[in-house]
Amino acid sequence: MLEITSIKNGFVIDHIEAGKGIKIFNHLKLNETDLSVALIMNAQSDRLGKKDIIKIEGIDNLDYTALAMLAPRVSVNEVRNEKIVNKFKPELPEVVEGILTCENERCITKDETYVPHTFKLVDRNLGTYRCEYCDHTSKLI
Repeated sequence: MLEITSIKNGFVIDHIEAGKGIKIFNHLKLNETDLSVALIMNAQSDRLGKKDIIKIEGIDNLDYTALAMLAPRVSVNEVRNEKIVNKFKPELPEVVEGILTCENERCITKDETYVPHTFKLVDRNLGTYRCEYCDHTSKLI
């Protein structure tokens, strides 16, 4: 059995859908830091069947918007002195820029690279966003 020890100060990103942990790892650029990081993939989960987990030692804050966008069912545990001091689920933001890209080939963002990819939340329960420029909808969940 694989054993990853607890962390003293940092964050545990839990309940990541199996296979999405690497996307979060890359988006947070954890491979470019000096922090101690554990990426656990395909761990057994009663709720999800299999899940990914990321443990980050020595970090003070995270990009919660990106976490919610990349893994909408994620939960975050803030750990201080080896104890969980805060546990929460990041909320999907009303407006997001630079995380999603429009899938519509005719969208202005495909040709005009200076135009930011901006989306507005349409349905929180379904994780649906609409492109600000072409009204194309994208689902996260």
